[in-house]
Amino acid sequence: MSRSRSITIGSIVVLILFSVIVWSAALSKQDQGLLRVSFLNIGQGDAIFIVSPDGKQILIDGGPGGALLRVLPSVMPWYDRSLDMVVGTHADLDHIGGLIELLPRYRVRTVLLPSTQGDSDAWRTYLDEVRKEKGANVYEAMRGERIDIGGGAHLDVLFPDREAPNLETNTGCIVTRLVYGTTAFMLPCDAPDEIETYLALLDGSALQSDVLKAGHHGSKTSSAPIFVGLVDPAYAVFSRGCENKYGHPSRETVATFARFNIPTIDTCTDGTITFVSDGARVTRK
Repeated sequence: MSRSRSITIGSIVVLILFSVIVWSAALSKQDQGLLRVSFLNIGQGDAIFIVSPDGKQILIDGGPGGALLRVLPSVMPWYDRSLDMVVGTHADLDHIGGLIELLPRYRVRTVLLPSTQGDSDAWRTYLDEVRKEKGANVYEAMRGERIDIGGGAHLDVLFPDREAPNLETNTGCIVTRLVYGTTAFMLPCDAPDEIETYLALLDGSALQSDVLKAGHHGSKTSSAPIFVGLVDPAYAVFSRGCENKYGHPSRETVATFARFNIPTIDTCTDGTITFVSDGARVTRK
């Protein structure tokens, strides 16, 4: 290949990269003042990517494995290798597997951990990767904490409400409610119905949210009617893999949402699901 041709090809590549960066910056500018929440299509598991109104990036869970790294470039700039916060809601592989692969490749400013401890190799590996995040602020979630994620949006921790190192991992998972203006997203991880009922007794109508991620991928052990009724969402999201061995979502859970006339959306059939809030209204993208 001649030197002039090499220079020409190199110039074209540089121009393409420059154009991508310029357009990415322009698109992100259009989203200023908006909260963006994406339920990622990562198979049988949870992964929720949040962009605050001023551009902070938060990832709650990472699914079971490699799918996260393939999907992330669809919701954040491919050249960006930093996250403002990572939340691993509990020790199960379908929530932290992708985070194990992500942490060595991304710089993370804050890591939020559950107080409930796992006993698997995956959990120990995850904690090892968290410790390697030099300069990261690492702490345990506790009810009553309000995490400012920027631009007027915040993440409220609803559970656990005490140190619970020996609780079963689903029972002790980190339940959060994401709030921006008068809009909200309820994110109950894999919390079972007894925890949902407990929160219903504690918080009542304050649980109301525009979007509910169905607990435990639509398992019959979550989505207690009293909880679903108080959250009273405009949409419910099933985050799950197609033809999973657990039968998620269960017929009982599907019937619960139908009983309350709540439309459901499914990452299996709909792919990655994104909502945008301007602080007054939530719309699906």
